[in-house]
Amino acid sequence: MNYRFLIYISYTYAFPIGEPLEKEIKKRGYEVKWFADEADTQEKFSKDKAVLKDIQEAIDYNPHIILSITNSIADFLPGLKVQVFHGIAPSKRNFKKGHFRIRGFFDLYSTQGPFTTQPFQELQKKYQHFEVVETGWPKLDPLFPLEEIPREKPTILISSTFSKKLSLAYNDDVIDEIKRISEIGKWEFKVVLHPKIPKERVQKFKDIQGKNLAYYDTTDLIPLFRESDVLFADSTSVVTEFLLQEKPVVTFRNTQPGKHLLNITQVNKIENAIENALDPDVNLLEEIQEFNKNMHPYKDGKSSERLINASIKFLHADKSHLKPKPLNFIRKLKVRKNLNFYPLKTYRKPPTIK
Repeated sequence: MNYRFLIYISYTYAFPIGEPLEKEIKKRGYEVKWFADEADTQEKFSKDKAVLKDIQEAIDYNPHIILSITNSIADFLPGLKVQVFHGIAPSKRNFKKGHFRIRGFFDLYSTQGPFTTQPFQELQKKYQHFEVVETGWPKLDPLFPLEEIPREKPTILISSTFSKKLSLAYNDDVIDEIKRISEIGKWEFKVVLHPKIPKERVQKFKDIQGKNLAYYDTTDLIPLFRESDVLFADSTSVVTEFLLQEKPVVTFRNTQPGKHLLNITQVNKIENAIENALDPDVNLLEEIQEFNKNMHPYKDGKSSERLINASIKFLHADKSHLKPKPLNFIRKLKVRKNLNFYPLKTYRKPPTIK
């Protein structure tokens, strides 16, 4: 059967998550197209992608399977709706928000490892209108097998979340300290920030560029991971992604500090913490390995393969035991308002092809 896949996104940070999926789908000879529900993102697709220009084109495409790399989705689109996730879960601290919020749009949740699978299995029992399958996260496929890129001096990658309360990108003292350390010349710094961080904050980092510090405007972080020895960040999900290389991370005021992190709360501790990360002790490395087993145990680069297999299998499976998805009037109205498209139709039960 020639399956039609739709990769459904909102923001550019979904590109490196969807691209391994696109590659796997094309390898099998199936059809795949992209759709973005945000106008700004529509303008940023590369020319090699098959892109649906508007929601009517997405309806006409009539996908069998929709791979969603965003929190909500047009419920009136046909097809099996699979939640791929646009980030890796940092904590279980609040099940009503963020990664673990059940919004009632999806038929299948693709989880990344035991840390996320177990909570979602409990939520599956509670809501009974979706199923859960652990596949690993497609974004990380290009990271494996792990390999190093040669470098002349130790390299520190700097990354930040977009939340103003949590982001080091809003802390001028941190930026000044990074500038000072970079000018010493013993390390090289590479900076990449969340796409949603305002331009004026990004400019703060561009202004401190020099011989040993460069800013990168990209969502493809894998090459930067490989080129770096240590990550300096805050509470961004990039922390978890970087740790999967079994490399140390220094965090600044992380909301969920643990033994797998070198967390600091004072600006004057940054340099010393990086020194420690560049020469990590055995206990730290063991804690990182244990953390990785729970968060994302897959190191074969085949998460996309598992996800596509699971989606196709579920498309053909008996789903009569599932309850209808909730009516969700307010959320569905928000989706329609964002798309400026107001159909009455909605799909509350997943399709089944026998």
